[in-house]
Amino acid sequence: MTISLHEASVGVFVPYLGNLSSLLDQASAHAEARKIDPAVLLNMRLSPTMYSLKQQVGEANRHAVVASALLAGRAPHTFSDAEPDIGELKARISAAIDFMLGLPRAEIDAAANKEVAFTFKNGAQREFSGKSLLLTFSVPQFFFHVTTAYDILRHAGVDIAKKDFLGPPR
Repeated sequence: MTISLHEASVGVFVPYLGNLSSLLDQASAHAEARKIDPAVLLNMRLSPTMYSLKQQVGEANRHAVVASALLAGRAPHTFSDAEPDIGELKARISAAIDFMLGLPRAEIDAAANKEVAFTFKNGAQREFSGKSLLLTFSVPQFFFHVTTAYDILRHAGVDIAKKDFLGPPR
């Protein structure tokens, strides 16, 4: 059995971004029920040197979009620099999902040996083969940020469990 790059990228990123969006719904409900300003949750972090919840969500989105775009040979979708609230983060996740679902499956599947360069926020670049980008960099980065977002919400007392992270059976 062979797993395609499309299945290993878009096929993984899309459902977990959907799960992340649902986690944000639960965070919003938690904040409303406890009369907490949602910005408090969005600015929480596990450690002073780690990204906040809103940054973790942004990075998960960014890694999914950039990896998928590089594999497909397309320019990545760009997001506003505006300070997001929960609704805006959910809108960005939705836009990321729509962008990835619109990428050509055949081009992603053919990108295993394609040379691609990931550009970091500071402008530095790192070169990969398409397969290496996905399996050794982008997927681990994506899951690091989704997991950390989940952990921040758990730490904040939002009533979520592993099933919320994993989402519905597929």
